[in-house]
Amino acid sequence: MRYLMVMATLWLACTAALAQAPATPASGGGDDPSAVVQSSAQSILTALDKDRDAYRKDPAKVAQLVNQYLLPHFDTEFAARLVLGLHWRDATPEQRKRFVDAFYHSLLSNYGSAITEFTADRLKIFPTKVEGDATRATVRTEIRRDTGDRISVNYYMRKTPEGWKAWDVVIDGISYVNSYREDFGPQIESQGLDAVIKRLDSGEKPESIGKTTGKVSS
Repeated sequence: MRYLMVMATLWLACTAALAQAPATPASGGGDDPSAVVQSSAQSILTALDKDRDAYRKDPAKVAQLVNQYLLPHFDTEFAARLVLGLHWRDATPEQRKRFVDAFYHSLLSNYGSAITEFTADRLKIFPTKVEGDATRATVRTEIRRDTGDRISVNYYMRKTPEGWKAWDVVIDGISYVNSYREDFGPQIESQGLDAVIKRLDSGEKPESIGKTTGKVSS
């Protein structure tokens, strides 16, 4: 089952959902970043349990789940800026929008169908203690594989005017933001940002992400 990669990837996939869109107030969780993750996961589960077969047959319904329950809790523009690094500054507004759209649809294409297999019995979310004036936090979670092994999945979060939002996912020590930035950087420098956008449109993902998928998908 691949639901670990689905949850981690789709949190990051929200970086691509229109970085220029108006901020959406976060619902649930308040000042507790771990509660934000818990609330999002529970909302997904509740929706899936009502009719999993319908979600399995209709990828568009899965995309709706992501937009409704995950997107409001991801710092889209901050994460997109980090992935592109200095290239974000040089990109035109049109290229920025194309990049985040392509990134989003690429990740949904790779992992979206497996979200229908997401269940709660293998997910553990650890409480996160933060000081009252803290603006950064790491929410630690753990996923149990079919083999019984446990894999750490940590969400890096920052406090925004709309509440706590995630901006990176680190699976077994591998950061999605860093992996994509390191993979895209050389290609942007040699071929330009449009080449990376075209690559995303094809559904290709960085080699390091593929290795992580192998670690946690069985």
